[in-house]
Amino acid sequence: MSPEIIGAIGLLCMIAMVMLRVPVALAMLGVGLVGFGAVTAPIGAVQMLKDLPVDVLAKYDFSAIPLFILMGVFASHSGMAGKLFDATRTIFGGVRGSLGIAGIGSSGIFASISGSSLATASTMTKVALPQMEKYGYQPGFACGILAAGGTLGIMIPPSIALLVYAILTQQSVGDMFIAGFLPGMLGMVMYSITVMIMVRWKPHLAQRGEPTSWKQKLISLTGLIPFSFIFIVIIAGIFFGLFTPTEGAAVGAFVSWAYAFAKGMRMTGLKQSLIETLALSAVVFFMLLGAEALGYFISVSRLSYSLATWIGTLAVSPMIVLICILIMYFLLGLFMDALAMLVITIPVVFPIIVALGYDPVWFGIIAVLTVELGLITPPMGMNIFVIKAMAPHIKLSDMFKGVMPFIVSDLIRLVILVAFPAISLVLLS
Repeated sequence: MSPEIIGAIGLLCMIAMVMLRVPVALAMLGVGLVGFGAVTAPIGAVQMLKDLPVDVLAKYDFSAIPLFILMGVFASHSGMAGKLFDATRTIFGGVRGSLGIAGIGSSGIFASISGSSLATASTMTKVALPQMEKYGYQPGFACGILAAGGTLGIMIPPSIALLVYAILTQQSVGDMFIAGFLPGMLGMVMYSITVMIMVRWKPHLAQRGEPTSWKQKLISLTGLIPFSFIFIVIIAGIFFGLFTPTEGAAVGAFVSWAYAFAKGMRMTGLKQSLIETLALSAVVFFMLLGAEALGYFISVSRLSYSLATWIGTLAVSPMIVLICILIMYFLLGLFMDALAMLVITIPVVFPIIVALGYDPVWFGIIAVLTVELGLITPPMGMNIFVIKAMAPHIKLSDMFKGVMPFIVSDLIRLVILVAFPAISLVLLS
């Protein structure tokens, strides 16, 4: 049996295991070890099992992941999110749909230091949903707004998804963060426009917010200072080469802790934050461990090389191949976790993208955006289920109905970014 056939069988087995609800990380690790042993020798799999955990856990680049998670946890526990929503609500006061726009804006800003879509969705739901229901927002639409706003965490830097993509493909983490900035801002603007269109088209979805004076708007800007300071320190430091992304994560975590400490966080809160960070980091690292094992297997089986060579012989344009890959991501997103999709598919897809001559940084942005759709698309829709757990009184069907306009917005954004790669790459030039 050829290595390529073994590789294909291994991928099919992994897909079957995931469909049977085997944890994705365990499925990748098991298939990677068994497949590597089948292609090389059983002793090779044993050696990989011995060395791989140390290689992954000791890799310097990976140390940024728990630091970014810690930074977001500190921000969540310090009350920053509440001040942020109050500030954005005051800024947009008096506009129909102002609370929805505030929910999108505060989610995007919070995502800039959280790095996690699920953390952003859960935190902003606690803060914003009660206020939106109080002011007459249709519950499903309100949840749709917050679920969509949460997805901004996967694109706006610092993003854990972009960080993982950069590490898996050996791209510059700083380049990925900088490239994700404008697409992330574009998403925030388009989501806000979607809210404005929907409340004008269907006025019953939301009530006009309480008007606020220019003095109140200016004063409310102080609520944005902590987030703006942390974001500027991290991104400016990376952009101007003052420190590496890992060092930037450490600086951001320290500044977030200092703010939390100033707001009253003491040993109990610090302990709770560290435990939460460890739990989230363990999940991510286990998935990365499985991805590394799967990557070794795919590499020795030459499956990705053979696929790239075969696609090169097809009489279709590279754009058709790219569209097929993005459709695959969209379909996988209906059933799989976003980060799991990336770590499973990148070892297979990335060599094909490089062989077709596409820019790897640009592809990372549109791949992550397509993966992002899975966070709000039924039946998986992880952001929707996170919000459902926090708002059990709202029907799941109403939530998915409420998020549909934002799925359309994301599809339009994807077309724009594919048609105009410069949006993602202009800040790198």
